[in-house]
Amino acid sequence: MAMEYEPIKPYADDLEDSVYTQEKHFSIDIDIIGNAEKIQDDDESKNLNQLAFRISDPNIANKGEESPFIPASNSTNLPLHRQQPPQHRLISLDVFRGLTVVLMILVDDVGGILPAINHSPWNGLTLADYVMPFFLFIVGVSLGLTYKRVSCRVTATRKAILRALKLLILGIFLQGGFFHGLNNLTYGMDIQQMRLMGILQRIAIAYLVAALCEIWLKGDDHVTSQLALLRKYQFQLLAASVLTVIYIFLLYGLYVPTWQYQIPDATSSSAPKTFSVKCGVRGDTGPACNVVGMIDRKILGIQHLYRKPVFERTKQCSINSPDYGPLPSDAPAWCQAPFEPEGLLSSVMAMVTCLVGLHYGHIIVHFKDHADRIRLWLIPSSAFLVLGLALDIFGMHINKALYTFSYMCVTAGAAGFLLAGIYLLVDIYGYQRMTLVLEWMGKHALVIYILAACNLIPIVIQGFYWKQPPNNILSLIGIGR
Repeated sequence: MAMEYEPIKPYADDLEDSVYTQEKHFSIDIDIIGNAEKIQDDDESKNLNQLAFRISDPNIANKGEESPFIPASNSTNLPLHRQQPPQHRLISLDVFRGLTVVLMILVDDVGGILPAINHSPWNGLTLADYVMPFFLFIVGVSLGLTYKRVSCRVTATRKAILRALKLLILGIFLQGGFFHGLNNLTYGMDIQQMRLMGILQRIAIAYLVAALCEIWLKGDDHVTSQLALLRKYQFQLLAASVLTVIYIFLLYGLYVPTWQYQIPDATSSSAPKTFSVKCGVRGDTGPACNVVGMIDRKILGIQHLYRKPVFERTKQCSINSPDYGPLPSDAPAWCQAPFEPEGLLSSVMAMVTCLVGLHYGHIIVHFKDHADRIRLWLIPSSAFLVLGLALDIFGMHINKALYTFSYMCVTAGAAGFLLAGIYLLVDIYGYQRMTLVLEWMGKHALVIYILAACNLIPIVIQGFYWKQPPNNILSLIGIGR
């Protein structure tokens, strides 16, 4: 059956109030994550909407969307392709984000017990490996709604840069080594040894690139069809393609020489041990001689990289693989080397994931029928999944640590299917009571991430002890032993 496209008309609410309902979130003046950014509307010169951990306010959907608890009159009695979206925000975006937060907490807390759901030691895909791309994907979706109208590109650019810098600084503070973890009441950071990259830093970089693309690289075409949508955002598609080509060219084209690293000798106070990793290859995607690690060592410095990389759980490096464990007697030299899972080159493909999410956000903005949205989400999602799996079969392995192109395709496709499924259940069929907790978590994703994933709550609690630091509440209940 042919789909009918109608010109997108402004909703009454768009003319009355282009500022979406603002909610009181955890705020440290980081608009990207906590409270909202204020962007002037073209017509009303008012603030557009907030950015939370998924980079926009929970209420990022068109104000023309129906209340999630009050169905449109007779709308559910119409065929799906004739139904209009509800006249309020899209609850599905909050639920998607909340579900990702739950997934993050699950793999952080249970991954050590069940290695099967923990991050893959190298090639392959596990439950934990979906968390980062899902966050990046929903960041892009939200940006498509946040920058739907921009009155001053220069002002919007300045604000986007400032928000990214704030998020970057927060990430360094939380993941750079300032807090020394459980069972350690000390804190402080050696600037010469601090970790420079991390989860929030990667999100900040991807957010900034996607925001700049949305501010500057879109046409003035009126979208009435899928072809018109591609034409309007053709330069954004070109940017994503260029980033992908650059990544693949560098990953497989650069020469990786033999390199060395040092680690302190835990058994004595003598000079650090020096290990030499023999490479001299191109196109290697193993743990030892890949270009991703080489670029991070050259630019960031090996002392600023993550010191407990995931490949320590490989069979070559752990007798308890796929869990951490003692080194085998014949362990290769690279097993104890630092490696940054959120490195510079791998973050290039993270930007592409964010741009893919941005395209899905454009579909929400320009297409109002439920069936149109779901169809236009499922088509690229299917293509991404098939392409990613095919590339893995033919040698471009799915690898989270390197953020390979095949990994980006599979996870972006999975994110698209998940978004479509949640949208169908929550925003179309109204199954919202069962997702209230996920919705709340999605609205407060940054707070939950800081308090739970960064162990901030346990670190604070263990500061209260009886006579000796080990006698704290966490030790009593078996945490941190």
